[in-house]
Amino acid sequence: MDIVLGLQWGDEGKGKFIDLISEGYHMTARFNGGANAGHSIERNGKRITLKSLPSGIFMKGVQNVIGTGTVLDPVSLRKEILNLKQFDETIEPENSLMISKKAHLVLPTHRLLDCFMEDNPDYTTIGTTRNGIAQAYSNKILRQNLRVGDIDAPDFRNKVEQILERDYRLLAGGDMVLPSLEEISSEFFEAIDFLKKFTRTETELVLNTALSEGKKILAEGSEAVMLDIDHGTYPYVTSSSTTAAGACVGLGVSPKKVGEIFGIAKAYCTRVGNGMFPTEIFDSVGEEIRQKGNEFGSNTGRPRRIGWLDLPALRYAIMITGTTQVILTKADVLSGMESVAVCTHYELEDGNLARTSGTLPENARPVLKQMKGWEGDITAIQGSSNLPEELKAFLSFLNDELGVPITYLSTGPGRDEILKLNSK
Repeated sequence: MDIVLGLQWGDEGKGKFIDLISEGYHMTARFNGGANAGHSIERNGKRITLKSLPSGIFMKGVQNVIGTGTVLDPVSLRKEILNLKQFDETIEPENSLMISKKAHLVLPTHRLLDCFMEDNPDYTTIGTTRNGIAQAYSNKILRQNLRVGDIDAPDFRNKVEQILERDYRLLAGGDMVLPSLEEISSEFFEAIDFLKKFTRTETELVLNTALSEGKKILAEGSEAVMLDIDHGTYPYVTSSSTTAAGACVGLGVSPKKVGEIFGIAKAYCTRVGNGMFPTEIFDSVGEEIRQKGNEFGSNTGRPRRIGWLDLPALRYAIMITGTTQVILTKADVLSGMESVAVCTHYELEDGNLARTSGTLPENARPVLKQMKGWEGDITAIQGSSNLPEELKAFLSFLNDELGVPITYLSTGPGRDEILKLNSK
């Protein structure tokens, strides 16, 4: 089993890379997160964002799995699949998608509770997508939630209604304007009926059987390492494990069966929501990168915060995940800049330098290395030997600093605008 992960704060271009390589796999599997993250893919001049569906859904003959470690919002999934069919009517997810019976459900009131906590001054404001992901995971840990496998139980509807009524009593104590309970219940159960069209099974058995038969599986991570619930910049993190180890837990596959670990990183950094961001750019240069790179949340539309490439954080992410290959994206966005900066170290308050760090101390000063920028449109370049010399120097510097080979370079948003730099 190979794994694809984001090495920064998400939005690195994982969907594009998975779409590119997934035809070489028999199965693609999502192992964490829910509809709080979006993987954007461009095909035939059109763009679509996948939220819960694995990015291999476009490949004929590839089986797609929503794994046990995810949380599934039936309402969101129904909308996503209907949108997918409008985008490409040849795709038949009913025949190529299976869902873990053990994946937990996101209930309608989880979204409402998420909004309540984000807007209430008694709670820490995280800057969530307000999709109820943390509430679903927290109820999973509290053993108060329902799973996909429960939808066939005769008392499922009663259990859902009991939870919704309980949550409404809690929410009624605040000043929040609530939709009618009948309205959200009706939409939810309609989505549950839609969900019953898809195979629901013990996906860990399916995946391990496939591996024993010599089939290739690609595990797809949501979010990114610096948002990991344990190893990210807590409390401004997601609610699941985003690392390679999280892939094993979320899919029920032994670490012994992991092969390549592809880590995706941008040539600069972005972040959505609150939290530490030492290399953030506040001037017009940051806005230029945001506009040129279309740095707005694929799920929420929120403008992303922009920063220079952060090597201490990137080294940390590579260390935590055991990344074997780095895929660098968005280098084309920096084309035309007179110079680009890279943070090589943090200078701490005591005067020491931190070369690798996952805590991103707020008072640390990023030590920036200025490098000469590159000119020209690199999207049409066919071979790595034809890249601008300044970009070659940038890549060589990163290879030396990270100690892991950069094997692919994305040169534009299109599916085919990516170069294979060297083979392992």
